[in-house]
Amino acid sequence: MLNLKLALSALAAEIASWSSLWLLRSSSDAALLAYLAAHGLACALLALCLSPFVATSAQTLRQRVALVTLMGLFSYAVPVAGIVGSIVATVALHRQRGPGAVHRFPVLLVPDFDPHQQSGTSRRQVGLQSFLSNASVPVASRMRALVALGNVPGHVSSPMLRMALGDTSEDLRLLAYSMLDSKEREISRNIHQELEALEQARQTEGASPLGSRGLKAARALSDLYAELVYQGVAQGDVRDHAMAQSLHYCGLVLAQKPDHALLLLRRGRLMHLQGDGEQAMLFYDKALSMGMAPARVVPYQAELLFERREFARVHALMRSLDAQQALPRLRPSILYWSAP
Repeated sequence: MLNLKLALSALAAEIASWSSLWLLRSSSDAALLAYLAAHGLACALLALCLSPFVATSAQTLRQRVALVTLMGLFSYAVPVAGIVGSIVATVALHRQRGPGAVHRFPVLLVPDFDPHQQSGTSRRQVGLQSFLSNASVPVASRMRALVALGNVPGHVSSPMLRMALGDTSEDLRLLAYSMLDSKEREISRNIHQELEALEQARQTEGASPLGSRGLKAARALSDLYAELVYQGVAQGDVRDHAMAQSLHYCGLVLAQKPDHALLLLRRGRLMHLQGDGEQAMLFYDKALSMGMAPARVVPYQAELLFERREFARVHALMRSLDAQQALPRLRPSILYWSAP
């Protein structure tokens, strides 16, 4: 790697620069110019001689040129000591950054990523939410993604549709509003049909107790009002009204079928959302006693206890669950609370 001819030439030029002062034995301008010319030539030759060492440690041509220039100027500005310092610095740089250097920390290149130019049509919920909120994405692409939410469950799509209501694009806002309104109208239409069915059942089978058709309609009404809450379609006072109605029809069914585990769980969940933690815990326990799977009830109990800051009981409850049989989205919570 070292060019011996350049090294010897640089040494000869540097000796000649000092010899010129001794030979001339004067303080004339000619002696100074002779010294500076010979010294400058020596520094340039030295920089060229050391350039192969720099080439192995610098990443770009611009860096190599800058380092070679720096060595030459430093050697020129500081006689003797500058030359020695340039040689030592170059060797040290080569050992630290050359091909034979030991790299303690590997460098990983960050891949180019553009969230609105990814291939494929499937996206996770978080990725789609970022996609819709990215103002740099073309409106047409975001509208296609918004239309795709029509095939997504309501409890996932409704929050993203509501987020789109605040978008800067009017077309996107109108599309999001129409999709939310469509979801609400569909559930409201089903509620109206079930109300008529319940009224007809009361006229033919009696109002107290309810007959089989009346119980079926009451159960459906409880489901539909709960769906308004679960999907996030109902907000504010409408949400409170939906919870109250779902509880009302749930109570009608439980009054005649007190062992209905699913409705016991729903009643506990709705009371939990209303802030009645004591009653909610009672219905959670009843649902478990009626044979409801612990994986469906215990997370709600743990959530309620967490809100009360009873962390020891949360830990005990979550440890009682089997992570392998739980839903994938629940497993990280089970593993976290099961840690010693």
